[in-house]
Amino acid sequence: MSKKVIVCGGDGFCGWPTSLYLSQNGYDVIIIDNLVRRKIDIELDAYSLTPIQSIYKRIEAWNELTGKKIKYYNFDLSLHYRRVSEIIEQEKPMAIVHFAEQRAAPFCMKSSYHKRYTVNNNLNSTHNILDAIVESSQDIHMIHLGTTGYYGYSSVGLTIQEGYLNVKVDVDGNEKNLDIMYPPNPGSIYHVTKCQDALFFYFYNKNDNLRITDLHQGIVWGTQTDETSIDERLINRFDYCGDFGTVLNRFLMQSQVNHPITIHGTGGQTRAFINIRDTVKCVKMAIENPPKKGDRVKVFNQTSECLNIKELAKKICNLTNAKIKYYKNPRNEDVKNNLKFDHTGFSSLGWYPVLLDDALLDEIMNIAKKYKDRCDHSKIICTSVWSKNKDIDLNGSDNPVI
Repeated sequence: MSKKVIVCGGDGFCGWPTSLYLSQNGYDVIIIDNLVRRKIDIELDAYSLTPIQSIYKRIEAWNELTGKKIKYYNFDLSLHYRRVSEIIEQEKPMAIVHFAEQRAAPFCMKSSYHKRYTVNNNLNSTHNILDAIVESSQDIHMIHLGTTGYYGYSSVGLTIQEGYLNVKVDVDGNEKNLDIMYPPNPGSIYHVTKCQDALFFYFYNKNDNLRITDLHQGIVWGTQTDETSIDERLINRFDYCGDFGTVLNRFLMQSQVNHPITIHGTGGQTRAFINIRDTVKCVKMAIENPPKKGDRVKVFNQTSECLNIKELAKKICNLTNAKIKYYKNPRNEDVKNNLKFDHTGFSSLGWYPVLLDDALLDEIMNIAKKYKDRCDHSKIICTSVWSKNKDIDLNGSDNPVI
């Protein structure tokens, strides 16, 4: 059986360490990435805290250090359907891992343009992959990186099940049980696209019998994995700006550059978290445990723990003596919420997640400390707002290339 896997978006924060992890574990990895995330760095004038090499130097270094090869294709999945189809036909992968979506809620809410870009990129990329699999007539398992934000961040009270909800309905006076897709509650246009992805999956699974796994992942913290730590040329990106920096990584970076810990709103928001090392492990587990032909879309809640933002900030302050500063919350969301997730899917497969502890925080803080001179303090604060925003004109055009 083929062990060939296509990783769409394999140059990104989650995609790059996943590509290396799969390669290290015996998979033939093919990356498709148009490097748009690097172009967004230029647009925002906000770069990775860690000095990341070009995709070509990364792949060359991996081959030099391990003897393992990774193939790379550079094109836009959302625009070039025929290219997607040709590569699937040519490579005949056992699985396609889909990371190739604009992943930041603040970035998508910057302007009307950024909303449209996120919708066009994310939905067209997802649909092109699904349609190309159907056209190929191959039995390819698609694994999609979704988000716990699919469920929203309001306090319902119940433990959120993995993708589906059993409800009781009245049918002519008789009570019946019904499994439905868990009701989505998106908090940004980015989250809307993830919810729409789920509808694509539902349709293609029902209509074309595709085998699909959707990973509802929490906020990723950490930067390095065993593979990206082998050599500095393989180092993973570390985003800290207000648009792409995930909250814990931002807090740790702020603590190392004498900047106050930035809490937007009350800090009463609770979020789901997962370490980057678990991201790569869970993707591999999903590949190796696909749904059977004819089964419904398999959904995993890919999250290890839920943490309150204010409590998280205080933990960093206790470790570093940093101070907290509160800012107006740019998001339209509840001032506080509680979250509980069922993640028995991965637990039943033997997953023991990495939980937040001081040792791993030290590891990330050491990276932040080592590269702190690369930090641009003007990029730390979140400036994207969820209220009505005016369109912007980048490069003198309503349709800028980023």
